[in-house]
Amino acid sequence: MTAKVSYDDVEVGTELPAQEFPVTRATLVRYAGASGDFNPIHWNEKFAKDVGLPDVIAHGMFTMAEAGRVVTDWVGDPAAVVEYGVRFTKPVVVPNDEKGSVIEVTAKVAAKLDDEARTVRVDITATSADQKVLGRSRAVVRLA
Repeated sequence: MTAKVSYDDVEVGTELPAQEFPVTRATLVRYAGASGDFNPIHWNEKFAKDVGLPDVIAHGMFTMAEAGRVVTDWVGDPAAVVEYGVRFTKPVVVPNDEKGSVIEVTAKVAAKLDDEARTVRVDITATSADQKVLGRSRAVVRLA
């Protein structure tokens, strides 16, 4: 695969398509099985509350991965992401109901870094329940 987005067609301020990612308790159980992270704060409401959390929370790496999908879906090639980092600012609280929570993600090209390498920096904003859940969320992407 190669990036489907051309460096020449992108400008600072270019917005990537926004996405919403639903998260339910079932989502967290599937992620725990895939990742091997069975920390009870991600599935046991009593335990989560006993340690001071408002309820069960989504895995930080799950939240990070969902936010990163906005970039990989846009560029068309996960291997085009050469750097990705976030700070976890607030947890995604997932109630025990049919609706769960939603992670809302927007992103935009914040800088063209290197004409020769054809790289850009994408700044990502991820929120849930009107709270920013990731801070300083950025990806460096090599474009076509």
